[in-house]
Amino acid sequence: MAKLTKKQKEALSKYDPSQAYSLAEASSIVKEITNTKFDASVDIDIRLGVDPRKADQMVRGVVALPHGTGKDVKVLVLCTPDKVDEAKDAGADYVGLDDYIAKIEGGWTDVDVIITMPNVMAKVGRLGRVLGPRGLMPNPKSGTVTLDVGKAVREVKAGKIDFKVDKFGILHASVGKVSFTPEKIQENAMELIQTVSKLKPSAAKGTYFRSIHLSSTMSPGIIIDKSSIQGI
Repeated sequence: MAKLTKKQKEALSKYDPSQAYSLAEASSIVKEITNTKFDASVDIDIRLGVDPRKADQMVRGVVALPHGTGKDVKVLVLCTPDKVDEAKDAGADYVGLDDYIAKIEGGWTDVDVIITMPNVMAKVGRLGRVLGPRGLMPNPKSGTVTLDVGKAVREVKAGKIDFKVDKFGILHASVGKVSFTPEKIQENAMELIQTVSKLKPSAAKGTYFRSIHLSSTMSPGIIIDKSSIQGI
């Protein structure tokens, strides 16, 4: 077994990795066991009782975190000229169409979210090979293909995130930063959990929430006691 580092030993002295904690307790512990020099992200991992290989068991959605993600989200809007000012006024970092499509085809993907319009999806669609693997492809279900580009930009900047279960049935999402108060971390995590709960596929049988873990970018995971969360 590899030797534990000083920071790992210090973290393990503050909590028991085999014990399940309430979401409120975990939201405090994750701050105590993170010793990074940067403001680490706080992430939640939810293992669901679904088979994502089956279309009727795919879990995907969007949620507006009440306290945002704490990240400076870089937004690109691919739109027609008449929507350029609207996108810029809403706070988009990059706005254009053909010029940015060419840049993306050349390998540029230095953005976090791409928003576009239904009437230009024919052009954007050919970027699927580049954007798809990076999770950047606009999708009507996530609200990133819309005529109301200004509203979409403001929502993303305010903390609206898109989530999707992976091929192993696990959902990963960021619910804040270590600099957040425990209460803000807890409230963001609860908003996501409740949203996922409402999206339970009718075809999914048995236990829906198999396990929930909270961690930061560089910390070990904390097991969440599911019984401490109402409504799941």
